[in-house]
Amino acid sequence: MRVAVTGAAGRIGTKVVALLVERGHFVVAIDKNVPYGRDGGDSGPGAPRPHWLTADVTDYRALLVAFEGCDALVHLAAFPGPGRAAEWAVHNNNVVSSYNVLHAAASLGIPRICQASSVNAIGGAYSRSPRFDYFPLDEAHPSYNEDPYSLSKWICEQQAASIARRHDGLVIASLRFHLCVEDRDRALEVTAAKPETAVRDLWGYTTLASAAGACLLAIGPGYTGHEVFLIVAPDHVGTATAADLAAAHYPDVPLTRAMGPAEGFFNCAKAASLLGWRHDQW
Repeated sequence: MRVAVTGAAGRIGTKVVALLVERGHFVVAIDKNVPYGRDGGDSGPGAPRPHWLTADVTDYRALLVAFEGCDALVHLAAFPGPGRAAEWAVHNNNVVSSYNVLHAAASLGIPRICQASSVNAIGGAYSRSPRFDYFPLDEAHPSYNEDPYSLSKWICEQQAASIARRHDGLVIASLRFHLCVEDRDRALEVTAAKPETAVRDLWGYTTLASAAGACLLAIGPGYTGHEVFLIVAPDHVGTATAADLAAAHYPDVPLTRAMGPAEGFFNCAKAASLLGWRHDQW
């Protein structure tokens, strides 16, 4: 396939580009700031190296040019959290860029799209006091987001659902990532450094390699229309058992089932069932 990747120079984007090339796909790698020395062309035997394009995802017409001829799209270009810019800028950039990317792809007849969302689409790490209705969380949990970043991610998902309804045959996955890091050791370091944030974040994480693997699977077969998927490690990086963490910090939140001592607070069964994704396979 010819696959466009926005945010291709980012932490997840570089992993996605490398994985797609490894699997034999031709990649149109799009970023606002293309890394120095990157260019397109054929590298000889085997899969071609990525063709790099400079484009701003808030520029709709530039996306129409960049996506031309592609069979699938992975949209990763966004502010990955609050604090990177003014609150209004984070929100507006993420919402506008998502709509531009989804609409441009649909108008060009690109049938399979994957976009990066976040577990914070329901509220969590950036909420003053996050509200959870039950544990473990799943994709059906309602959203109680209250900060501009989390709101932007929830809106991106609603945009995807709307556009998928309007275009027959269009398939879109919104992947809810969580604290994307190189490995579990790094997740432990981040959690230890910010214990109060970890409580609101429910001690979860996603490895970069596993996030990239989910993107690859999300542009393949297995589902129709728009679907939201939790893409989170099956364990947690808290300092106690899951039951003890829940009792200590969220005593009023019911458990829908017994949780194993190291089990995480996010139920990713949907991604396993529809995508064939498992965190530790990557």
